[in-house]
Amino acid sequence: MTSAPPGTDGNRSNSNNAEKTLPITYSDIEQARERLNDETVVKSTPVEISTSLGDLVDAEVYLKMEHLQWTGSFKTRGAYNKISQAVRAGADRFIAASAGNHAQGVALAATKCDANATIYMPESAPQAKVDATRSYGATVELIGTDFQETMAHAKEAVEESDAKFVHAYDDLDIIAGQGTLGIEMYHNKPDADTIIVPIGGGGLISGVSTAIKHLSPSTRIIGVQATGAETVHESLDKGIPVTLDEVNTIADGIATGGISARTLQLIEANVDEVVTVSDTEIARAILLLMKRAKQVVEGAGAASVAALLSSDVDVRGETVMPLLCGGNLDMTGLQTVLVHALTQRSQRIRLRVRIDDRPGKMADISGIIADQRANIHNVRHDRSVANLAVGEAYLVFTVEASGAEHTATIVDAIESAGYPVQDVTRSA
Repeated sequence: MTSAPPGTDGNRSNSNNAEKTLPITYSDIEQARERLNDETVVKSTPVEISTSLGDLVDAEVYLKMEHLQWTGSFKTRGAYNKISQAVRAGADRFIAASAGNHAQGVALAATKCDANATIYMPESAPQAKVDATRSYGATVELIGTDFQETMAHAKEAVEESDAKFVHAYDDLDIIAGQGTLGIEMYHNKPDADTIIVPIGGGGLISGVSTAIKHLSPSTRIIGVQATGAETVHESLDKGIPVTLDEVNTIADGIATGGISARTLQLIEANVDEVVTVSDTEIARAILLLMKRAKQVVEGAGAASVAALLSSDVDVRGETVMPLLCGGNLDMTGLQTVLVHALTQRSQRIRLRVRIDDRPGKMADISGIIADQRANIHNVRHDRSVANLAVGEAYLVFTVEASGAEHTATIVDAIESAGYPVQDVTRSA
């Protein structure tokens, strides 16, 4: 949790005085908004109430659907604000490092400004984001095993050329551009009590919180990080940006592994709380948004809803706006999330059945499972196990069930037929 931001007592003059000591001001964001006054570059994204989520948290929940932006995320806001000014000053070549969303934002912004962009992306970047970046007109270089390594290669390339570097978050023009989303969110719902914003490098929440705290100092701003990429709490404790050697999260859009001195200062000044969510919570939020809101978002985009549903955030009786900041979820990522979520909900289970290794046993047990109206996804024989007697084997079934009660019914039916069975879904 951060310290209380200056000016949050509702005194606008105190807030304005505090702004003067920060890296960016509300005036910077207003100027960026004027540059972004082009619906073919950045459009105003909708807000929709979610009664399903509201019922779960006893609040009025309004989803800010920035994942419906042209590039599938907010990133074009900052990129265009940066690149358009640089082009007017004579620049025509740009380099960026990104796991995907910033890449697409830079690519589109450069194309709109008749400039060239080369984007360095990690080798593990989702193919959908790589393809989309190229489709917006950029050259893509896949290099590095993670974002930090990719960033190092990009900076080296800048030093060897006359290109301008477009940082994903540690840049005042980028932060100001992202802040235009804060103005938009305020006008979408001026009476919002709480807004929830994902944090990667901190550029988004720095800009959004600067705008919101200027326009509505009493609005609570909650930041959210993925547990496997968490850096803000330690950075606040130490007073300096902390960088992780390794990140591990399905939310690749916020897996930067560090924030900057600028974003740390703005987070400390304007953000009321920072919470973390696990990949399991993020996967649950992705699935819930698909089922209840009919929206497909990526891990970073769902992090705000994961925080909303967590025990660390209390919004009972409030009007709350989670920011869905990105929707670039490829099919591989979606499959990973669905399998994980279905496993956690006991809708995808693994049953290990001990049998005498004789013909007909697989058909017999398959029939029992079918009689319980469950579908077998796959099955394998396992004979090389030390505790098996000669002539015995295990059959390991992956089964689609409707939930924990259905699983128990299936297990009981197999046991009643005389077969020892274990639910090994969560076994190592």
